[in-house]
Amino acid sequence: MDSTASDPTARPVGAPDLTPAERPVRTDLAQTASDLNLAVIGNCAHAALIDRRARIVWSCLPRFDGDPVFCSLVDNDDHAERGFWDIVLDGQTNSEQVYWRNSAVLETRLYDDRGGGIAIVDFAPRFKQYDRTFRPTTLVRRVRPLGGAPRIRIRLRPACDYGRARPEVTRGSNHVRFVMPDMTLRLTTDVPPTYVLDETPHILEREITLLLGPDESLTQAVGDTGRDFLEMTDNYWREWVRFLSLPFEWQDAVIRAAITLKLCSFEETGAVVAALTTSIPEAPDSGRNWDYRYCWLRDSYFVVHALNRLGVTRTMEGYLSYITNIVTGHETGPLQPLFGIVLQRRLDERQELDLAGYRGMGPVRVGNHAYIQTQNDGYGAVILAAAQAFFDKRLARPGDTAFYRRLEALGAQAVELWNTPDAGLWELRTREAVHTFSALMCWAACDRLARIGAHLGLDDRAAYWHGQATAIREAILTHGWSDAQNSFTSTFDGEEIDASLLLMPELGFLEPRDPRFLGTLDHVERRLRQGSTVYRYAAPDDFGAPETSFNVCTFWYIDALAEVGRVDEARQLFCEMLAKRNHLGLLSEDIDSETGELWGNFPQTYSMVGLINSALRLSISWEEAF
Repeated sequence: MDSTASDPTARPVGAPDLTPAERPVRTDLAQTASDLNLAVIGNCAHAALIDRRARIVWSCLPRFDGDPVFCSLVDNDDHAERGFWDIVLDGQTNSEQVYWRNSAVLETRLYDDRGGGIAIVDFAPRFKQYDRTFRPTTLVRRVRPLGGAPRIRIRLRPACDYGRARPEVTRGSNHVRFVMPDMTLRLTTDVPPTYVLDETPHILEREITLLLGPDESLTQAVGDTGRDFLEMTDNYWREWVRFLSLPFEWQDAVIRAAITLKLCSFEETGAVVAALTTSIPEAPDSGRNWDYRYCWLRDSYFVVHALNRLGVTRTMEGYLSYITNIVTGHETGPLQPLFGIVLQRRLDERQELDLAGYRGMGPVRVGNHAYIQTQNDGYGAVILAAAQAFFDKRLARPGDTAFYRRLEALGAQAVELWNTPDAGLWELRTREAVHTFSALMCWAACDRLARIGAHLGLDDRAAYWHGQATAIREAILTHGWSDAQNSFTSTFDGEEIDASLLLMPELGFLEPRDPRFLGTLDHVERRLRQGSTVYRYAAPDDFGAPETSFNVCTFWYIDALAEVGRVDEARQLFCEMLAKRNHLGLLSEDIDSETGELWGNFPQTYSMVGLINSALRLSISWEEAF
């Protein structure tokens, strides 16, 4: 009997040991339903989501915004007949799942009712080769017995055209080809192809390798290829983690968040997607189902800020390159709030009726009509992010006067539009107003242009932008403030509040202990806090009153508590948020404040950035620790 069967945390040869925080949690598979207890594997070109049964339930190929070859996550997963890839263990009863230490390599262990089991190691190859990063459109699964005589079935059922069709299947002596209209995938394996095609139950007597990727022949044995790819991929991630600037406390949580953020970056252009999925509802049957596989400009400041604090310069540089392309390509008219990952400007929205939706809760949407909305905070988002290029000496391509002139063109639009109605950062679809946060971000655009101008020695431009920032600031203090509420408000001369106002100190608009910010924080606590989580806003919107809290807003609240000196409360809430992550340390967009269940698209970049920023803010320093 394999010795690993008696020790559920034993590692295969070459795998690193687990820390206590990484020990797997055993799951009763009889109780497993479709949920967001999912793992992410990927290589910064494509990704896959894997549930606790080791079933691949979501993967868009050849890139994040591509056709979901595995789509059962949004096709009523428990009853889906297509769009997944699993290895079913006969008599399976429970599972354990864990990431390898400091890595994006995932291991799932399935146990049967006879004392046996299997281990499935999943990853997407990523490593240095020929002085470049090798990141093929490939998923690798290595399966080994843990003891007993485990009997398995391999069910590989890709779909295409958003669930409307199945690929044409052909086979060779050691491979199976899945021919789709825009792509052909080849499964190369040391399992008899007939076992895969017919889903034949068979005894797993040795380690096997399943490699799904381009329609190309391998140059060595598939088992050797899988082993080499695994070793080099795991080495890549462990080396990447070595250079993170970590806080003393909560290192495991920050490492996992950082790797996840990296996995959501599209390295080819530098874009960072908001999430890897589309149409996971923000709340049950809410209709709040959106496609988040695109790059929102407002995320840019927060992403760059978090990456900078962790010392992740290459991903940060890639994102700055993406933003530079947007700035350079922008000519006239409003700046749209989001773009495709290869800088697409049109993201027309449609519904895919052949997919039932997450737990049957459709619709499934592709594209996002928010790209045509007016969202005036985007000017500040771009300039805040781009400002890094002028001050960070580590960057290979620092900002110069020519780039500054392009940013000034965006600043001119911010000056023109800061007090005009827009959809706001929460992307209201049926109404517009002058949103305080949008004006705040336009102020930030002018403020940072003034600072950059002074840095470049352009004193006349610095003075001009300082004057514009001062004028906007005075208007916000007048029209964004309510004496009756003793708080800033969501809209000019309005009464409601939203959580974005917690960012005023973060953006440098007010000191944390300014009485006006303390009043705003108090108002957020009374109106938006539910238990240990915070809602975006409480007022009904296009879909009614919000039913779930928004994870990044909770982190904003935690940061605000720390800034005003309520550190013990902030630490307590932060630990409660860590406990709300899924079993692998990941977060989606939203949380049910009563049940703690995750909702919304997954994994949410905003949420992982919030976790990183709060951990860095709250942790004791390394000097204090020793």
